This record gives sequence, structure tokens and C-alpha cells, in this order.
Amino acid sequence: MDKISFPYRAHSHLMLMHVINECGAWARQDLEVDYQRVISREDAHQLVPSAEVEFVSGNHVSTYAAQARGDTWAYVGQTMSNNNIALVTRPDIGIDALADVRHRKFGARGNHPYLNAWLYLKQNGLDADKDEVELIRRAQQDVTEPGQPNRKSLADMVADSDIEACFLSKPSADFARRRGLKVIDLEPQHMIFYMTMSTSKKLVDQRPDIVERVLKGTIDGVAYFKQNREQVIKILMDRYDNDGVLDREMAESVYDDLAPKLEPCLYPSMLAISNVYQEALKQDEKNGDAANIHPLALWDFHFLRNIVDSGFVDALYADNPGMLKGYGG
Repeated sequence: MDKISFPYRAHSHLMLMHVINECGAWARQDLEVDYQRVISREDAHQLVPSAEVEFVSGNHVSTYAAQARGDTWAYVGQTMSNNNIALVTRPDIGIDALADVRHRKFGARGNHPYLNAWLYLKQNGLDADKDEVELIRRAQQDVTEPGQPNRKSLADMVADSDIEACFLSKPSADFARRRGLKVIDLEPQHMIFYMTMSTSKKLVDQRPDIVERVLKGTIDGVAYFKQNREQVIKILMDRYDNDGVLDREMAESVYDDLAPKLEPCLYPSMLAISNVYQEALKQDEKNGDAANIHPLALWDFHFLRNIVDSGFVDALYADNPGMLKGYGG
């Protein structure tokens, strides 16, 4: 059995990674996957190209500029292309729709989530670069040094009047609703985010068998997730507590939000790639290096094409072929 490292960039990825591991999907590919640890953006850029870390779940934006500077990053699969988000605010400050956050204090976290907020607001007529909304970034809690106190969550900042609104996904939005905050559902954002099979050209060239097996195991786990609601809800309740302990109602809400969004064949949508590329340009606007890289240059789909053509995905959905409609399965 081959042992590989597959750390994550955001703890929300563990909702799917726990299920893939617990259902035995990676083990069926003769893989032991070390996935229960976070990795910083800087460490990912250092350790993935050298293949010291085989895969990272995430690192979606900084890679374009890094590629222009000689990096060898490669994306070989994507679990999700739509981000279901909600607008979270206090019930007594007159925010009833996204347009109402104009000239308000709007919170975001980290690097990629901050850029997600910047882009979603901009695409909806609220450009932070033109001071149409005050976009406030807080540090990413996932990479807090061990032993350091936890930073305030975005929901805490809303409740404490540090900010007036933010975007949250499940289960954080559900926890916010339970504490009395106002939660307003929005149209999904097309985005490359969540669990991504991020690796290096070195691993692709030298260990294509590992790449194929990781992809097959992940596809197998996604199929299990989508087709086994009760079992997955139990795994979520037993294993995932990074945003707070999930009771039955919360776990059902998380499952019903996540399962339909998971990509059966791990193909990203072109809208999602286009949007994440816009964020890469924004992040690197001072240097302009990302603009020298084509939006698709980092993506290697040939492994997925071979897996799909082999009938592997069709077999996983033999009892629910309708789930593959539009995916090339």
C-alpha cells in the first residue's frame, strides 16, 4: 500500500475527505492517505513542486503567478464548481438584500475566501476597489500557529458589530442562524474552491499511477457521498466538528447542500475557472505575472478522460445513471 500526503488548505474540505477515507475509497486503490492536517500557502508552494507532498486540497489562486515564475503546479481534478453562500448580518441594521451592504463594513477571511467575496460583490455592483463597500479582511484561522488563541469567526465579528455583514457557507451559516443572526440565501458563486486535486508536474510525470489512483479513489468517494445519504450523515456527525458539533438537523442540512454540488467526474466548470482566474489577476495585479498564464494552463484533464472512458465512473453510478447527465460519464 502506498502512503501519500494530502493536506488541506481549509478545514471545510474535511467534510468530503472524511467520507472518502471512511468509506474505504482510497484504500480500494491501495492508498493510505495522510489528509488530516492543514498546510499553508507558502509550504504548499515549496513542498508540492518538489513532490515532498504529493497532493494538496486547495491552493487555487496564487498558482497562476507562481507558474509564470517557473513553478510546476498541476490541477488534475476538481470536486466542486459552485459555492452556495449566504449573506449573514444582524437583524436590526436594515440589511435585507445584498444591495443593502453598499458603504457598509463587510468581512472576509484569508486569501481565496477574501477574493471570493471581492469578486462576488463586484459582480453584483459593489466594487470594493471603488469604495462602494468596505471590505475588511481578517486572518485565516486554519493556519493559526499551534497554541495561539483562536481568532474571532466572521459570525462573531458580525454579532459583535465589528463588521455589518459577511458571506458564509454551511454549516457556518446554519450556526449563525441558530445564534440569532439574519441569514439571506444568495445565488451560488461559480468558483474553483473546496477539495481540489492539486499536485506537481513532477509527480504527474514520474508517478502517473499514483495520480490515477488518487483520482479514482476520490471519484469513488464522491459517488459514495452522493448515493448514501444516511451513512454519510452519520460520518459527518461522528467525524466533522471543525465548525462546531453537528447534530442530526445540521448534518442533514450540510449533506443536502453539498451532495448535489459534487462533480461526479471531477471536471471543473469553465465559469469556475474563469472566475478563479480573475482572482489570480487581482491578487497579482502589482506584478502582472498571472496575466502571462492562460486560464487553462495549469489544468491536466487527460487522467480524468481516461478514467471516464474506461467505464469506471459509469459502474459507480449503475443504480443512478441520471446523476451523470451532462458529465460525460
